Amino acid sequence: MVNSLLRPVTYLWLAALLSLAACAAAAEPEPDTCDGADYLFADDFGGEFDCGWALYDRGGRSAAIDNAAMQLAVGQPGELWWTNPGRDFDDVVITAEARQVDGPNNNAYGIICRYQNEENFYAFLVSGDGYYAIGKYQSGSDTVIHLTPDAQFQPSDAINVGVASNELRVSCIGSELSLEINGIPVMTVSDPTFVTGDIGLAAGTLEQGTTIVEFDNVRVTLP
Repeated sequence: MVNSLLRPVTYLWLAALLSLAACAAAAEPEPDTCDGADYLFADDFGGEFDCGWALYDRGGRSAAIDNAAMQLAVGQPGELWWTNPGRDFDDVVITAEARQVDGPNNNAYGIICRYQNEENFYAFLVSGDGYYAIGKYQSGSDTVIHLTPDAQFQPSDAINVGVASNELRVSCIGSELSLEINGIPVMTVSDPTFVTGDIGLAAGTLEQGTTIVEFDNVRVTLP
C-alpha cells in the first residue's frame, strides 16, 4: 500500500503488439465489425464473433480470450502490456468490466483510448490497492505523462480493491478525458494531443508476481 503513494513518473509503458508476418496476416480472415444499431463496438468475448483483438504469449506477458473474457497477464514489474481491436474512433464513451483475478495489488489495469501506435495514446488505470490515474504516452518521451494531480496515482474509495471487479467508464470527448469507476466520476482532465484512435485494454504490475486481469463486456458508444 505504501508503494502506491510513490508510483514514479518513470513508470514505463511498453508496447505489447508485435506485427504478424505478412504471409500470415494475409491468410487471416477480416474480423467481424462487432457494431450495432446503438453502439459503435461491443465484445463480450463469448466466442460468437472475432472482433480483431491482438492475442500473444511472450514470456510472462500474454493476452488471451479465456473464461469468456479477455485475460491479460503480466509478470515483469514496471511494464504495461495491452491489446487493441484495430479500430479508429472519434469522440467515444468506453465501458468495460475489469476483474483482478490474481497477483499483487500494487498493479495497474484499465482502458486505452485514442491509440495511435505504441508510442501515442491515453490510458485510464486503476490499481488493486485503490488508486487511479489518467496518463498519456507520447513520442519523444520514454516515460508516462501523468495528467492526474501531482503527476502520480490518486487514491479513491470508489475502487473495489484486491481480487474484485470494477466497472470502468471512460469518456474521450474533444479535449476532455474523464474516468468513472463503479458509477462514481473520479476525474476529468483536459488534453488536446490526440483526437482520434483505437481503443485498448491494459494491465501491468509494479512489484514481483504476475498480475492477471480479465476484461468483459467492452462497449463503445457515441457520447
